[in-house]
Amino acid sequence: MIQTIAIVVPVFREEKNLRNLYQRLEQATVQVHDVAWEYIFVNDGSPDDSLTVLRELAARDQRVKVIDFSRNFGKEVALTAGVHAADADAVICMDADLQHPPELIPTLIDTWRRSGAEIVATVRTGIDKQPLLRRIGSHGYYWLMSRISGLDMMSQTTDFRLFDRKVVDAFRGVTERQPMFRGIMDWMGFRKVYVEFHAGAREAGVAGYSYRQLLRLAVSSITSFSLFPLRLIGYLGVLITLLSGGLLTWMLCSYFLLGQHMYTPLAIVVVANTFFIGVVLMAMGLISLYIGTIHTEVINRPLYIIRERLNFGSEAAPPRRAANSGARLAPVDPLS
Repeated sequence: MIQTIAIVVPVFREEKNLRNLYQRLEQATVQVHDVAWEYIFVNDGSPDDSLTVLRELAARDQRVKVIDFSRNFGKEVALTAGVHAADADAVICMDADLQHPPELIPTLIDTWRRSGAEIVATVRTGIDKQPLLRRIGSHGYYWLMSRISGLDMMSQTTDFRLFDRKVVDAFRGVTERQPMFRGIMDWMGFRKVYVEFHAGAREAGVAGYSYRQLLRLAVSSITSFSLFPLRLIGYLGVLITLLSGGLLTWMLCSYFLLGQHMYTPLAIVVVANTFFIGVVLMAMGLISLYIGTIHTEVINRPLYIIRERLNFGSEAAPPRRAANSGARLAPVDPLS
């Protein structure tokens, strides 16, 4: 029986890599038999000529399908849109920078077929020319998330994964407006197996995520999947209350009972107020992150807006959806 497999690739400033990526995808997919392939490229508002290259590939090969966003919505949203558009027995997500080797695709499919797992995830054993700061930050992020989120998140896993249709249908029932794609897939559970690979250096272009964007994504994922920071503030408040209460009791006893005047009352008040103001500001800043997330969810803006779709065909039926998916989840495509 022929299976349909969609490969979803988010694209942002990748004009120099796309032709090479397509050629390597063709070389890899031809090795897998009994599969009907489709390549779904999501152009995430690229300011370069990525869309021009994608038009060229789509004109040459009808299996190349292109989703062009009206602006840059971010990689997580681009992955979400690609998975929403896929109507296949399995979906493979990968980056366009060729650090996710297409040659590994046959291994992912073989592992999926043999293991019976619904998710085949990849784990990097190393990255050529990876900056030290990114390496430390990556390990630190996964160490923290595995301890505070309750998710099964293995260090050095990537977005290069194969998802069974069961996972895709369940993912369509997710209604978050600030999706952390990999975190949501891990949160859903499902049986998962891992395949190791070594990532090469980026062949062309620059990384899509700056350190600032990576930090913002990490903070967003922490507030999305864990209440530990709020609990930590609560624990800190209890600790400060106990310590300050004990210290205040000792100071009052020393001042009134023992007659020791080591500190003036004004100095004590000023230091104590400065300390507690800092704690309050820190707590308010953290709570504001959660309030911001709630605000984003409540206003219910479209998750993404599509300017154009290539090779999908106006007569094509919309992707199958999970039974529990709500109105909020419909792909935000003014052309559909």
